[in-house]
Formats: sequence, C-alpha cells, structure tokens
Amino acid sequence: MQLTRLVEERLVGLFRQGHTMGSVYRSLGQEAVACATALALGPEDVIGPMIRNLGSMLARGATPKEIFLQYLGRATGPSGGREHNNHFGGVPRGIIAPTSMLGALVPVMAGAALSFKQKKEQRVAMTWIGDGGSSTGAFSEGLNFAVVQNLPLIVVGELNGFAYSTSPEKQMKGHMSERSQGAYTMVVDGNNSLEVLESSKRARQICLEGDGPVFLVCETFRMKGHAEHDDQRYVDPDQLARWAKKDPIAHLEAWLRGQRWLPEPEFLQQLNERVDREAEEALSAEKAGGLKI
Repeated sequence: MQLTRLVEERLVGLFRQGHTMGSVYRSLGQEAVACATALALGPEDVIGPMIRNLGSMLARGATPKEIFLQYLGRATGPSGGREHNNHFGGVPRGIIAPTSMLGALVPVMAGAALSFKQKKEQRVAMTWIGDGGSSTGAFSEGLNFAVVQNLPLIVVGELNGFAYSTSPEKQMKGHMSERSQGAYTMVVDGNNSLEVLESSKRARQICLEGDGPVFLVCETFRMKGHAEHDDQRYVDPDQLARWAKKDPIAHLEAWLRGQRWLPEPEFLQQLNERVDREAEEALSAEKAGGLKI
C-alpha cells in the first residue's frame, strides 16, 4: 500500500510538470482494496485490474520503473510507448491488461474463469468494478454468465463514493451488494486491509470449491477527484475529513504498532529512495517518438 501511494505521488508530480502522456487516476484512500485482494491470490491465478488498481499490479510483480516508463510513453516501457496509464499486462505474471471501458473486463475474466473450469484447473480469476461501473451492461452480463456457469471468478466491487462526480444514491437503488445476481456476496470494510485480505482468501476458497462466483463489495472512499484534472469540488469537505480519519495505511500501521511489528525506519527510507531512483531512470529513458509500429 505504501509503495502504491509513493508511486502515485511521483506520477502526480510528473503529470503537473507535463511529462505524462495522459492524466493520473489515483487510488488514494482505497489502496487496501487493490493490494489486499491481489495478495490473497495464488501464483497461478489471474487478475484484470482497473485504472485505480495499480496496487494489485505491484502485488503481482509490476515494478515502479515499468509504471513510470508506461506513463511517460517511453519506447522501453511495457507497451513500447503505444499506450499510457496502467494499460499493460503480462501473462506470466497473471495480469490481463486493463481497459478504459468500465465493466468490459468482467466478461473477459469470466471467460478466463470458464477456461479454468473446463480444464479442471485449481485457479481463480479476479477483477474489480466501481459503483458506477456496476451500472453497465457488461458488468451485468458478465457476472450473470459467471453465476449461471458457477465460475471461479471474484468480482471486487469498490464502493468508493463517486462515479466520477455522481454519488451512488443518484445512480442506483439500494446497496451495491444487491447487484450480485445470485453470486455469493460479502460486504467488508474496504479500508481495513486485514479484513479485506481474509475475506478475499475466503472468496478464493469458495471459488476453488466450485461455489463461485463471489461478489466482494468493499466499502471505501476515493480521496481524490476522478483524475488529477478533477478538482473534486462536488465532494463535501466534511465527508473527506471523516474518511481521512479512516486512512487504510494509518489503520494498518496502528495495528502493526499494537503487535510490535512496525518495520524499521530504514525500510520506508529505502522504499522512497527506490521509487525516486526508478522515476529518474524512466525520465532519462528513450522517448517513443521514433518507435516504428
């Protein structure tokens, strides 16, 4: 979670300096969802992340340098400068590349889960969806297909307060969990990384036992605008202040402190130095302007 936050902070700086190919879509305040769910998976499982799930990609082996190269449009980046943001994947790591079309990855990952079932492989597919994205046809069709076929698919619902600038109560009736279409459903505190981790492990086991899919709804909050170009003026400052007190990293640090498990100060310093170093290496890398496609 800390690595995710540090990388995104550096990306914001690069964006404001005009270096990035596009905008930056942060996961500030909801890092626990992406990180803890991905860390609950096995090495043979696959993920299909969304734009705010950078933490899941780091958990599966993506490096800060790769991410910086991608955002900067460098020829040596994962997509060779052809794409930007976190739109890259890697089959050996079990990462299906994200897409901007919300909901589209639900049927794609249902297809991956179907292949696991047909081959009788003990593997699980996972993807994420926001409360706004759960209003799309692709989400409904993909999850419905997974329910009918009893597929080993985990759909993580990120109930993070806003679909761009629209609050959940203005675009859905009831709670997000009511959109499960018959999937095994769990609702958890998305800012409690330990709860998310344990619930995700349970969801995976349910899928491996043939009782999937699972709709895991994580209640959290998007602490920044839709992207860096969005000033978030539509959010009540008091609401932001309330959620700031529930910061997932601070929550985990408090728990670790109680267990006397806090890492040495040198660890965080080394983490900062690594992110700074890899950002500088990406900045000095060859641009993709001359790339032959």
